[in-house]
Amino acid sequence: MTELATLEAYGVLTEPATLKIHRLLPGPIERVWAYLTDSDLRRQWLAAGQMEMKVGAPFELVWRNDELTDPPGHRPAGFAQEQRMQSRITELDPPRKLAFAWEGSGDVSFELTPEGNEVLLTVIHRRLPDRTTTLMVGAGWHMHLDILAARAAGKKPEPFWDGWSRLKKEYDRRIPA
Repeated sequence: MTELATLEAYGVLTEPATLKIHRLLPGPIERVWAYLTDSDLRRQWLAAGQMEMKVGAPFELVWRNDELTDPPGHRPAGFAQEQRMQSRITELDPPRKLAFAWEGSGDVSFELTPEGNEVLLTVIHRRLPDRTTTLMVGAGWHMHLDILAARAAGKKPEPFWDGWSRLKKEYDRRIPA
């Protein structure tokens, strides 16, 4: 069995404040890159926001998680219908790597590696401030990437909020206190 066949769907802490998560997606790499960089495609699985493809360029991401799936599932108390975050591109190597800093919420990198007809997407979220944030981010990335994988494969994803709530409980069991 190959390493890719046994990839764990759950994110893991590679350091106390760093979460790494993988997804194997249908290629080619340019298609997956478009899901990361094109606002219209990215809003289908994560957040909208135009990006100038240049290191140092600022941009805003706009999350509307209720719009990611139909139905959206039950949104937990305390979550707004929309969230905005100021960001800045910190690394860019099309179509293999995109990294950006999130205002007050760490750094995120996306690395793409061709694997035959598929593409290995590795997401690394660094500088997570505490366990509560890590649990929310772990469940969030996991659910967003599940939606991306479903969209890329032409399948209907699970309702976002129901999946996120289930995954948050699972991350609470997996992430050390």
